[in-house]
Amino acid sequence: MVPDNEMPFEGIKDSRVRADLLAFLKQATKPGAGSERAAENRMKGMGGMMGGMMGGNHTPNLKTLEPGQRVTAITYCRDTYRVITADGRTRHFWERNLRLKTDSSQEGPQSGAPAILPAGMMGDRADVIFAAPEEISRTIEGRC
Repeated sequence: MVPDNEMPFEGIKDSRVRADLLAFLKQATKPGAGSERAAENRMKGMGGMMGGMMGGNHTPNLKTLEPGQRVTAITYCRDTYRVITADGRTRHFWERNLRLKTDSSQEGPQSGAPAILPAGMMGDRADVIFAAPEEISRTIEGRC
């Protein structure tokens, strides 16, 4: 964890996947490690780990969230959203980098407890997921 880092990447929790990534990075950074094509082939053999890191494989149950994923308030001023989470952090997003979504499924968030999830590799984008559409306007406050 890097202090004061705004990047929402939560790390790689699966120790086997983490070990595979480290082994790949060690091999890929050796002097004379081979062509780009060889690196691509090694990545394909890692069981699609990169797709999972980018959000392609796993959707968490939004009813059981860490405090840093549970949105308590959102304010909007000019072109910036400020998202406050239950751990007391405030994160700033340019209006085009924050996506507002709904999920009314069994794994969706509790009513009145939207979730924030990373939505990009740069750390500058996120999805805020609400239980129902009407919660969006109730949660976002226009305030500078």
